[in-house]
Amino acid sequence: MQPRSTLLRVLAAAALVPTLALAAPKKAPATARAPASTRPSKQYSIEQFMATTKLGGASFSPDEKRVLFTSNESGIFNAYTVPLTGGKAKALTQSKTDSTYSESFFPKDERILISRDQGGNEQSHLYVRTPDGKERDLTPGEKLKARFMGWNQDDSAFYVLTNERDARFFDLYRYDAKTYARTLVYQNEQGFNISDVSLDGKWLAFNKPRTNQDTDIHLYNVETKELKHITPHQGDVYFTVSSFDPASTALYFLTNQDSEFKHVARYELATGKTEVVERADWDVMYTSFSRKGGYRVTAINEDGRTVIRVHDVKAGKPLALPKLPEGDITSVTISDSEKRMAFYHNGDRSPSNLHVYDFGTKKVTRLTDALNRDIDAKDLVDAEVVRFKSFDGMEIPNILYKPHQATATAKAPAIVWVHGGPGGQTRKGYAAIQQYLANHGYVVLGINNRGSSGYGKSFYGADDQKHGREPLLDCLEAKKYLASLPYVDAERIGIAGGSYGGYMTLAALAFHPDAFKVGVDIFGVSNWLRTLQNIPPWWESQREALYKEMGDPAKQEQMLREISPLFHAEKISKPLLVLQGANDPRVIQPESDEIVQAVKKNGVPVEYVIFPDEGHGFSKRKNEVEAYSRMLGFLDKHLKGAGPAPVN
Repeated sequence: MQPRSTLLRVLAAAALVPTLALAAPKKAPATARAPASTRPSKQYSIEQFMATTKLGGASFSPDEKRVLFTSNESGIFNAYTVPLTGGKAKALTQSKTDSTYSESFFPKDERILISRDQGGNEQSHLYVRTPDGKERDLTPGEKLKARFMGWNQDDSAFYVLTNERDARFFDLYRYDAKTYARTLVYQNEQGFNISDVSLDGKWLAFNKPRTNQDTDIHLYNVETKELKHITPHQGDVYFTVSSFDPASTALYFLTNQDSEFKHVARYELATGKTEVVERADWDVMYTSFSRKGGYRVTAINEDGRTVIRVHDVKAGKPLALPKLPEGDITSVTISDSEKRMAFYHNGDRSPSNLHVYDFGTKKVTRLTDALNRDIDAKDLVDAEVVRFKSFDGMEIPNILYKPHQATATAKAPAIVWVHGGPGGQTRKGYAAIQQYLANHGYVVLGINNRGSSGYGKSFYGADDQKHGREPLLDCLEAKKYLASLPYVDAERIGIAGGSYGGYMTLAALAFHPDAFKVGVDIFGVSNWLRTLQNIPPWWESQREALYKEMGDPAKQEQMLREISPLFHAEKISKPLLVLQGANDPRVIQPESDEIVQAVKKNGVPVEYVIFPDEGHGFSKRKNEVEAYSRMLGFLDKHLKGAGPAPVN
């Protein structure tokens, strides 16, 4: 089965290249007076940027002649197939209201599994679609959430998680592939995250988070009903399930035990013996096997980019990956025959495209062309990894987008962009919004403030119960870094972000009201007390970890009031744009309603846009177009419109 990542930082915003040295940020001499760039040759509209197609997922058809994937080519996500030889993709679903995501081909016929929620409420159901286009909801009911978990060894059944019995916990069911009759495999009373099922169906692996730094793995024998805690330890150590091996003899997992970074370890089911399998100088993201066990794929989070290792298990050595243009190979799926490999490839100027690689012929075929043909990739910019030292000497990594037209004699306005989370990461690779802003003359610094993932456990844990303070001070230092760049107008720097990044935007405006000229809050938390008291019920297994990260609303009310911008909104004096999904189950609409009402009382320019058919993030192109065109118009008026600082 494919690895299933556990959501430890539960407010992450939506979002999934050559190695860069850990060098100091590149700075042009202060006296440089470079001529204006001939790029961009054209400024593109948000409609043109959003016409670039978003893609995801890959499942081979039973005859391995097509790949099933997800695309928003129609303006909303639907399921498509494309021939391995290339050609036009075929839409299998035609939803015009709710995004539909492909899950898997049935291994022996043309049926497919798809998932869909309602207006972004995250209560996804699992459906089967037959070749005649008919759909059947396999998880019917109100207010439930379901998730596909994978196939059993002989493909006679598949596994599904659903919280229909108790909204707080997910139970595991086995569905017959012919009749769809289901059997309860495990009733989850303990609040475990059921993370993987062995192919022989005899073993279940559970994650149990206590904090974002301290997690455990439990192993369950389906036949004997024995539950075993396999990661006893002292102190804070991270353990998370990655994958059972195809022979069902071992569980592979990730841990940072005795290490700053997560590495791969192996637990032998028969003996309980544990050994380290694979290390890297960065965090390992996951490891998983091909169906027959011939290959093991490992992904490494290397300084904000994905590095894939494919191990030839029989040969006991790494497999050479195909030579491709500059960028990352991601999301590897190996066919059941182990003759082919589907993957995505992206770069800073190139969005993710689906490819297939033939192990025998060594041929790579690109199956999609995601970038809007109206856009010349030369008008886009390369993202650069830069670092600065924060107020206490901690080194902060960032992803910098410098517009072609920004020079020492034509200084540009700038944005500190804060990712979601807490615990998310701004990464290299194509980012449409950042490219859109850069194309229109804005320098964008995607900050990975302390607490961001990918830089080791010390950095990851450095924000615990310090929100609104140290991580926010990193953002203020980011502003200073931007101001030091010769092509940035130090008087025109704003802050923006989504989810946790939206909170950081509001916190910056409330707690440091003179630091930034404007703020853009995209479904951000304004009142931590309410948010923590009203987490979605299916986050119950994460509640303890979330409280230890942010604070317990029952025990730390005063602290949470101190860090919540809503209770300090009278201090906000700079223009604010707020974007909010009406169906957001994570950051509910009152979070935005109330901060907007409070800031308007200050006589501050406030723009507020509510999207009635969205949740926590945007799944519909029309809404993205409106949201980001409003954002650019807001920035042009209140930040760029302030006028450039004089050049000495």
